[in-house]
Amino acid sequence: MIDFDVVRVFCGPGGQFGNELGVIRDGSVVPADAGRLEVARELGFSETVFLDDAARGVMDIWTPSMRLPFAGHPCVGTAWLLDAAELVTRSGRVGVRHDGEFTWITARPEWAPTRTLRRYDSAAAVDALEVPPPGAWIYAWAWQDEAAGRVRARAFPGRGDAIDEDEATGAAAIQLTAALGRSLTITQGRGSQIMTDPRPDGWIEVGGRVWQHARR
Repeated sequence: MIDFDVVRVFCGPGGQFGNELGVIRDGSVVPADAGRLEVARELGFSETVFLDDAARGVMDIWTPSMRLPFAGHPCVGTAWLLDAAELVTRSGRVGVRHDGEFTWITARPEWAPTRTLRRYDSAAAVDALEVPPPGAWIYAWAWQDEAAGRVRARAFPGRGDAIDEDEATGAAAIQLTAALGRSLTITQGRGSQIMTDPRPDGWIEVGGRVWQHARR
């Protein structure tokens, strides 16, 4: 048996919704890549984190089908769980800021694989979408209130694994923010909330609420 925490990341204002994340604090219990992939597949979360050095925030992120060098909701959730000031991903060092009920990370849009940002005319059109067949990683979005920077979005990883739709995706939100060049408040999936803010020199800050779901 492997001990792990489950947190919900990018929750709505009342703590509802959010994307579940599995965090294995002692990554040494699963040292091999093949074993980590198997555990991530068995747990079935959109991402699972293996901490290779919890004190320094060194993390290894896996989906049920592949390793990710960087991902947003795993970084936000792990930063909250560890009360970390910094994280170390395979893409680079991630700055962390804790602000009351919100946890923020700062990262670069090019750290994550490119998503297809697909704009729709209305939030209703995004809500009506069916899950597309595997292929491109699609971030479907529409303005809810363009003047206020409010966005409706859904995410379809297209990997052909167990995750047909991702409830809340920080990396895609970072890339959308970089493309639009402005701060956003994104409602994604069933009602998760993601906030973003462009920073100097191409960095993007992304944050939200995190709630601990369980320790298993």
